[in-house]
Amino acid sequence: MGFFTDAYDLFSISLITKLLGRIYYFDPLSPKPGTLPPRIAAAVNGVAFCGTLAGQLFFGWLGDKLGRKRVYGLTLMLMVICSIASGLSFGKSPEGVMATLCFFRFWLGFGIGGDYPLSATIMSEYANKKTRGAFIAAVFAMQGFGILTGGIVALIVSATFDHAYNAHPYSRDREHSTVPQADYIWRIILMFGAIPALLTYYWRMKMPETARYTALVARNAKQAAADMSKVLQVDLNAEQEKVDKIGTEPSNSFGLFSKEFAKRHGLHLLGTTSTWFLLDIAFYSSNLFQKDIFSAIGWLPKAETMSATNEVYRVAKAQTLVALCGTVPGYWFTVAFIEHLGRFTIQLMGFFFMSVFMFAIAIPYQHWKTHNAGFLIMYSLTFFFANFGPNSTTFIVPAEIFPARLRSTCHGISAAAGKAGAIVGSFGFLYAAQSTHHDKVDRGYPTGIGVKNALLVLGAVNCLGMLFTLLVPETMGRSLEDITGENEEDNGHQQTFSVEKVPV
Repeated sequence: MGFFTDAYDLFSISLITKLLGRIYYFDPLSPKPGTLPPRIAAAVNGVAFCGTLAGQLFFGWLGDKLGRKRVYGLTLMLMVICSIASGLSFGKSPEGVMATLCFFRFWLGFGIGGDYPLSATIMSEYANKKTRGAFIAAVFAMQGFGILTGGIVALIVSATFDHAYNAHPYSRDREHSTVPQADYIWRIILMFGAIPALLTYYWRMKMPETARYTALVARNAKQAAADMSKVLQVDLNAEQEKVDKIGTEPSNSFGLFSKEFAKRHGLHLLGTTSTWFLLDIAFYSSNLFQKDIFSAIGWLPKAETMSATNEVYRVAKAQTLVALCGTVPGYWFTVAFIEHLGRFTIQLMGFFFMSVFMFAIAIPYQHWKTHNAGFLIMYSLTFFFANFGPNSTTFIVPAEIFPARLRSTCHGISAAAGKAGAIVGSFGFLYAAQSTHHDKVDRGYPTGIGVKNALLVLGAVNCLGMLFTLLVPETMGRSLEDITGENEEDNGHQQTFSVEKVPV
């Protein structure tokens, strides 16, 4: 439910940016409805990503220092408070409202950032080796339902207001096409994100610390056995001597910036950060050609032919259909097949097919503009193989291949690299994908390289993703201690203790 809330909060902003432009940047002399200026649009859409990046690094580190459970409740309360505060954004001027919204969206992102490393680490440490990949994938798959719910909430709220205040299209009545009450729509949509987070808080606080953290990091075998006895409802014996012995081994005490870490896990960390970074460039830039598809197939008519509330409804309908057809199925295909195909195969396959479909869209780009059904199928398949591919596996693998005392930190670093890619994909390519002709660029933007060339670059980015996937090891069917070498003595012999024996 935490990840459900993360996705709802992060992606719901895309449903309301057009409405914010109509409300706060209305120009009665313009033949088209108001839109957010480029810099304001970039700030509103991207500030949560910046907060998420910072939160992933900070809470990832804190999760290894203080424990997973103690930090887990803190991130959730931050999300609840900032979701409500985002909807209460205020100001005397449009810039004031946007500045307040951006402030609270940053701290909302900061809380969401903490959920990435902590959710993945907690799930990996609770699960057993036979189902671990599927369980972590299922946590991440809730992102699909969060995106879907965001669309459904926007549909319900906008339809309700549309029926209550029957506004005319902008082309017929510019001033009254946006009713004053439309200001409540975006606030309700943003504030709704606090509800699932609040409902989750009690259960997070009831959950004990993971046995792996308590035993291998805090080195309290008695408490680890007691916690897991409650969870599994069986009697377990504490093995304090073995825990102490493992903890004092030099091979289990190196730090993140040590030569030993670089030797054992340096390439792994390069593999997880680079693949997540490259994946998110491609994944988050996909909205560049969303408007072309939605307009071409008639899902999104010209802005001046709609009222403000009707536009929110149309945008939400289009995004809900894409989530239903392309986003959600891909996540659950990963859950179903990850313990059969393995992480490496799914990630390599996903990057490969994303490259194929992006090149297939880019090379005959003008052709697809007149063949709407094919355009939509290609677009949906790109999304499908992102989710039945690297979008899921880049979240799973960092939670498995690093030692318990550094697991949350390394996952946070990998996830932060992903969010850096998301910022590049969302904003770098937003400028890059502008037309090469001055008269065809969006208002306020300079000329770019065009959508076709941007897609060719993204196809090449996915090819690089395939290359860096070769640095990531396969973890299917192995215990965490076996993968990280935490069961090995300095001479390389296997010790008899394994936390994997506890949560089976």
